[in-house]
Amino acid sequence: MYILNEITLRTNNSADGMKKISEVWDDVASGKLPILFDSEHNFRPGISPVSRYSNYASDETGDYDLSILGVTADFFAELERKTAMGYFKKYDVSDDNGDIEVCTKAAWQKVWTDAKNGEIKRSFTCDYESSVPAEYTKDKKAHCYLYIALK
Repeated sequence: MYILNEITLRTNNSADGMKKISEVWDDVASGKLPILFDSEHNFRPGISPVSRYSNYASDETGDYDLSILGVTADFFAELERKTAMGYFKKYDVSDDNGDIEVCTKAAWQKVWTDAKNGEIKRSFTCDYESSVPAEYTKDKKAHCYLYIALK
């Protein structure tokens, strides 16, 4: 038996890049890539999937590394601590209809709009995303939490 702690791919925000990201996420969700499950397809309790965006070639228009990590609650506590210290800006966007894709796109659009309007200054070092389907939330809404690294 083995456990995969993270998987990384080099991609971008093009249509082809989005397709690659979707395919990797499908492999994680199905257990083909054992991040949430072990190699014997047993669910790993207490593990949540998180996307890490890093190694940016430039900004959101260029290539970057997308890593999907299996993390515990301690990881989120540390992100919250760093957010309180000003290293990250947290975005929490939800979708009343429970559509995780709509929710995630809206969250990123808010980041890009805030950056364009000068409300945030992104460092393009290491950003994190945790998208939570409605069936796993208390309010039955899909949520996307973004932690955007600031300059």
